[in-house]
Amino acid sequence: LRGLQESRNGTKEQDTTSGEPSKTTPEEALEAAHRELTQALEADVLDRLRKAEPKFLEHAVVALLIAMGYGGGDAARGQVTGRTGDGGIDGIIREDKLGLDEVYIQAKKYASTVGVGELRNFVGALVGARAQKGVFVTTADFTAKAKEFSAQSPKRIVLINGEDLARLMVRHDVGVRVRDPRRRPILIKGIDEDFFD
Repeated sequence: LRGLQESRNGTKEQDTTSGEPSKTTPEEALEAAHRELTQALEADVLDRLRKAEPKFLEHAVVALLIAMGYGGGDAARGQVTGRTGDGGIDGIIREDKLGLDEVYIQAKKYASTVGVGELRNFVGALVGARAQKGVFVTTADFTAKAKEFSAQSPKRIVLINGEDLARLMVRHDVGVRVRDPRRRPILIKGIDEDFFD
């Protein structure tokens, strides 16, 4: 309470750990707290994806791409196809109503990094499906050679590792929600210079 009063009076808040004035503004403290909460949430999302069944990951990735606006944001244009003998295709997003342009998805749970071999197989599946675009998602990461192969591939392939997947899910509200919707959001206000001119 004393720190709040000092802040209102325009004096620096005391750093409780060192006893010296803190150089952090209240806005910076809020941003740091928000960043910390977001990082913890992303880590929790990734942990749950790694523990979930492979089929769940496929559904989560399709839901994410729809939430990001692929397929016009229409859930009916996203389909999980993963099954035995699927040729490495786990999902498809039809970008237009007629399905003339499609994005093919491979979503895999890996304990170790994904190498060139898995990406070659995915490109082969794209060729077999006459597809031009693909998204390869893993809960782990990609080797440097796999990233290089993706960049040089004649097919357009986007790689999404576990950390990026969790970050995108949090950003696009897939698998997360506001904890208490009744709580009012914190709005930071400043002087309206136009009003005072």
